[in-house]
Amino acid sequence: MKGMCSVHKLACLLVLVGALNWGLVGFFQWNLVTTLLGSWPMVERAVYALVGLSAVAMLFCDSCKKCPSCKTA
Repeated sequence: MKGMCSVHKLACLLVLVGALNWGLVGFFQWNLVTTLLGSWPMVERAVYALVGLSAVAMLFCDSCKKCPSCKTA
């Protein structure tokens, strides 16, 4: 993550959280996000939306050096 802007660091972290959550669901049928945020359905939904947006951001910017928003840094 060295050399990445803070937006891409956050996106990478959220994609990792999403991947770990899906792994837990797939192997153990246990949803960590629901366990932690189940009493707040709007926050849970926001987490899922942010994970999805982060995945899209990582698809289009595989390296911070190629990202137009990071060329000024």
